[in-house]
Amino acid sequence: MYIEKQPKTWSYICIGLYLAGIAAMGVKTIPQDIGTWLILSALFLVLVLVPFLGVPISKFIYHRIRINPELGTLRVGREVIPLADLDPASVQAARGEAPLTAAERYAASLSAVDAPVRGLSAKGQGRPRLVGGAWGVPVGMDTVTLTNRRGESLLIATRDRPAFLTALATATGAH
Repeated sequence: MYIEKQPKTWSYICIGLYLAGIAAMGVKTIPQDIGTWLILSALFLVLVLVPFLGVPISKFIYHRIRINPELGTLRVGREVIPLADLDPASVQAARGEAPLTAAERYAASLSAVDAPVRGLSAKGQGRPRLVGGAWGVPVGMDTVTLTNRRGESLLIATRDRPAFLTALATATGAH
């Protein structure tokens, strides 16, 4: 079983700053202004914490990768792909590609949009379909292009390309 780990540093920093801020407000306002403190805590939760944690939560929902050889599945976000449907030759080809530099990863992730809007869909532009349910690749994430046995190109966003491709090659028998 391969599970791609999610970095949580940003989330911990945001939650820590939020808790420190509301605790500092609470020291000055509780017990006389507890209602004001509760309202401001909820307001800051919605206005500050939700936007800063929106991207990590989105990455967790739409770009989480799990390979389960026992079940024979590759799960990317909300989508499950049978490992038998993946072309082992495309996995080997992806393993042989040179890794992108940081600047190339940023440029590639900014151009990988697959929104269900006319003119922005990957199919309409002749690009690989983005797997997982998201409309785009988060900035800076690496991508892997694979082919299924029907010839459809699939684009998968990953945080650790070598580990993902190694686990996928092992699971599909593409050595």
